[in-house]
Amino acid sequence: MKISSLLSGDKLSLSFEVFPPKTDTAMESVKFATEEIAKLSPLFMSVTYGAGGGTSKYTLDIAKNIKKQYGVPTVAHLTCVSSNRETVREKIEEMRIAGIENVMALRGDITPELEQKEKSEWIFQHAIDLIHEIKESGADFCIGAACYPEVHPESDNQTEDIKYLKEKVDAGCSFLTTQMFFDNNLLYNFLYKIREAGITVPVIPGVMPITNANQVERAIKLSGSFMPQRFKNLVDKFGHSPDAMKQAGIVYATDQIIDLFANGIKNVHVYSMNKPDVAEKILNNLSDILG
Repeated sequence: MKISSLLSGDKLSLSFEVFPPKTDTAMESVKFATEEIAKLSPLFMSVTYGAGGGTSKYTLDIAKNIKKQYGVPTVAHLTCVSSNRETVREKIEEMRIAGIENVMALRGDITPELEQKEKSEWIFQHAIDLIHEIKESGADFCIGAACYPEVHPESDNQTEDIKYLKEKVDAGCSFLTTQMFFDNNLLYNFLYKIREAGITVPVIPGVMPITNANQVERAIKLSGSFMPQRFKNLVDKFGHSPDAMKQAGIVYATDQIIDLFANGIKNVHVYSMNKPDVAEKILNNLSDILG
């Protein structure tokens, strides 16, 4: 089922994100983890794409397995920055043949090898280039894209960022998923601005449960996320204790989700990655709210 159809109802729901293994030997453990999350019956699950496309085969394998074995709709990530047009078309065709209906079109991370090249040499420079390629291929995908409530790290300002976001939507993007954020007010302000700019497709907020203190530095590095003082206090207090930090991180993420639901947002995407216990605890915390 296409994500655009799933988001049209009034039901409150969660979706979860998982990632593929880096090697064949890790496939069984990742497969088990993703299946345990699928058993929780989320609205959908998205499967990420390794840097440089190195784990693209596993992305498709996991997405197919989740859909076939558990009937959970899936979104397969696809990146383009390190690929040529032939490779991208091959991946699109593989997804089509596999029965994948939803694709998250992303530029992808800039690898050290790419940094050595002139940007003008890149075949695909932005996610919009990939969206155009998917559309031109004729594949009937529901296309999603990423957005940044706190501005894309490479954008000069939010006005410019929103301008490029609208171009992605106009090119054929049917829904947006946000980068992680830890202050809901940033999300509400962002939503107001993009609606004013004429972006009307569904926006799914992305929430990351921080379950160990080491994740904080990585989250800031990846997304430039603003850390509210309330969250900093939580890490200072519980960061030294793995069990306490995990519980506190799950509670903080749950609180974010409750506030989002209370403010009229029906669908939230949880970056639980390959942690079924985290996904299950969040669902349990929301059992009466989700109904």
